[in-house]
Amino acid sequence: MAEPEFTATGVRIARRLRSLTRAGRVRISDGRLELLTSYGSEIDSAPVRAVRASRPLLGPADRALADLNGNRYSLTLGAADPAPGESGPPAARRFVEAVRRAAGRGG
Repeated sequence: MAEPEFTATGVRIARRLRSLTRAGRVRISDGRLELLTSYGSEIDSAPVRAVRASRPLLGPADRALADLNGNRYSLTLGAADPAPGESGPPAARRFVEAVRRAAGRGG
């Protein structure tokens, strides 16, 4: 198995108004985007080419949107990348760039 192209922990994952996990994981590896609970159970996954990722026009800078398999998920990542040596989720902007890069749509 190859090294993940993107990974984030401590991510709040919600669908509509329902929070699915407050400490989930997001991983892009082998051409797939996976949304996982804090225990590693899969919430949803899809090939990166079939995923739409964006930042909302209005709202906090730490939020990203991901459309997978007809479901829209709200991901709350960090507003800024954590300082070197500190733990924490990467910026939402980096997530959107990673999805586009993995799908071959540029960064």
